[in-house]
Amino acid sequence: MKHVILGNGPAGVIAAETLRKRAPKDQIVMIGSEDVPPYSRMAIPYLLMGNIDESGTYLRKDAGHFEKLNIDQILGKATAIDIQAKKIELDGKSISFDKLLIATGSVPVQPPIPGIDLPGVHPCWTLEDARAIAQLAKPGSKVLQMGAGFIGCIILEALASRKVELTVVEMGDRMVPRMMTEVAGGMIKKWVQEKGVQVYTDTKVEAITKSGSGLAVKLSNGKSIEVDLVISATGVRPNIAYLKNSGLDLNTGILVNDLMQTSHPDIYAAGDVTESIDFSTGKRIVNAIQPNAAEQARIAAISMTGGDAHSLGALQINVLDTLGLISSSFGLWSGAKDGDHVELVDSVNYKYLRLEFLGDVLVGATCVGTTEHIGVLRGLIQGKITLGDWKDTLIGDPTKSMDAYLAVGQAQSVWMN
Repeated sequence: MKHVILGNGPAGVIAAETLRKRAPKDQIVMIGSEDVPPYSRMAIPYLLMGNIDESGTYLRKDAGHFEKLNIDQILGKATAIDIQAKKIELDGKSISFDKLLIATGSVPVQPPIPGIDLPGVHPCWTLEDARAIAQLAKPGSKVLQMGAGFIGCIILEALASRKVELTVVEMGDRMVPRMMTEVAGGMIKKWVQEKGVQVYTDTKVEAITKSGSGLAVKLSNGKSIEVDLVISATGVRPNIAYLKNSGLDLNTGILVNDLMQTSHPDIYAAGDVTESIDFSTGKRIVNAIQPNAAEQARIAAISMTGGDAHSLGALQINVLDTLGLISSSFGLWSGAKDGDHVELVDSVNYKYLRLEFLGDVLVGATCVGTTEHIGVLRGLIQGKITLGDWKDTLIGDPTKSMDAYLAVGQAQSVWMN
């Protein structure tokens, strides 16, 4: 049996290792599109901070790791997949497969802004991007970052550590608008500004032009800013352009079932490239977070080798450290239809807690300034625990989630077992 894994990020690597454990004699081929060992994109900010070198981004530190596992590695970029012939078109050559896992992740969204292709404008997505940014983001350099979403806030922290003069522009009405409520996102904005970063929300970059040795950035709020570097962190999308004519069922991402199987029985997908079922709603979602990618990769590899593993659905989990302020959100953090909520706000001390309920079940939560409740809230949401009278207790004091979990969650676990 020949297993081919298209993509060598976290999902691809975990799938390859799981396949090898389950199928010691099968052929495994892992294809990557960058001429570097498999690495974590989420480690790039730590590289820019100087906390690690490039080898610190590598997913496996032993240089011979994949050779020891007899996992073949190929460098190339897929241009098409023939699902009938079971072949991948790869830089002018074809590679056949018996089972295929597509784990090509995400690609940065490039906004349609005049000047976006000028030198000095970079995404922060690859090691090559990181090298270019490191050359320009020197202490005292003027840097403008487009985007203050989850990835943007991680990059923000890396840039701030390099002691640049940083301006962040976000078109949403708050920072991390796809992860935080209005109050929480506004709290993060205030925190960041107090740390010396200028933030403009409800603002777009309208144009980028050359200006002397640098760049001039025109904003929708009427301001024009002279900078040395522009970072584009306006989001990502599933990397599926090469699959357009493949015949696989696609939407925003590759549609998969709970086995991580696509519309072709011998083709699977895992990670950011998938559009899977949301744990909380039962609807399809692109959930581009690394824990989700790792779990999907494990399930896909088990399924590809005839095992019985099913996804319970992609749970939205976001945990972020923005210049020392921890924030997190889980499940239906923005609320459920016909649901209710409780909100606790301490703006002075940068603490915030909001719980979302549907009936007497906790379905979502948002936290800022504390990690105390994170594990318990995730457990209550993921366990779909019936709170009963404890819901009223949490409405009165949302900090009592641990008490609720110990009283109700453990009791239900015992009853279910």
